Amino acid sequence: MSSYQLITLLTDFGFNDIYVGVMKGVIAQINPTLTVIDLTHEIPPQNIAAAQFNLMSAYPYFPPGTVHIVVVDPGVGGERRSIAIEFSDGFLIGPDNGVFTGILSRRPIVQVVSLSNTNYWRISNPSYTFHGRDIFAPAAAHLASGVPLKELGDIIDPSSLIHLPIPFFTPTPTGFAGTVQHIDRFGNIITSIPGDCVEGKTWSIPIGKRAIPGCRTYNDVKRGNPLALIGSHGWVEIAVNSGDAHFQLRLNWGDPVKVEVRE
Repeated sequence: MSSYQLITLLTDFGFNDIYVGVMKGVIAQINPTLTVIDLTHEIPPQNIAAAQFNLMSAYPYFPPGTVHIVVVDPGVGGERRSIAIEFSDGFLIGPDNGVFTGILSRRPIVQVVSLSNTNYWRISNPSYTFHGRDIFAPAAAHLASGVPLKELGDIIDPSSLIHLPIPFFTPTPTGFAGTVQHIDRFGNIITSIPGDCVEGKTWSIPIGKRAIPGCRTYNDVKRGNPLALIGSHGWVEIAVNSGDAHFQLRLNWGDPVKVEVRE
């Protein structure tokens, strides 16, 4: 029986309340030797799209076998399923509400189960509002301690999993079109256009009457001015040097974005 020993947590709980700490306590009750890493707990409340983007961006930086828990779960206690997914290089545990869309679009699934085996819950009658504590955290702790995935519940068809619409990008006669897929805490606007579309080219992003220049670094423009660049996540990003692009440019999740390329 294998033991993975590493769990990550990604939630919209913040740190003003005890929710994150309680989940860690439940994990430690099952196996105090497990390492638990906080990805973030500052996902905007109930923002499933932001959670799936952050999980997709973080997943490649962890060793094989890492167990990732995601609790951004506006449907908690309702009809949505609690699931665990196995890939060749790791595991996901959380609600079946689309939060795993980004990773599902990039990796083949080995197996999926519903977390229906109450032997691996904290209690057999879990809270209707805190599955993170009563189902996800204990299931992840058992999985990371070596319990086989199939023991956690019933096998389900991977094709039945909920997917969010994948943010699109398409070629245009003058460049590429996409959408805003994430806005980070600095107000940087991350688009769905891959950075390699503009790598080594002269390019800009038209917004209203402005042409936001494609740059290499934030300091390529004066403080307070907007720019576009390839972010560390690999996507085309719109930013403001020492400012907030979301506030200044008034773009929001799902808004269309175009890149104009000059060869």
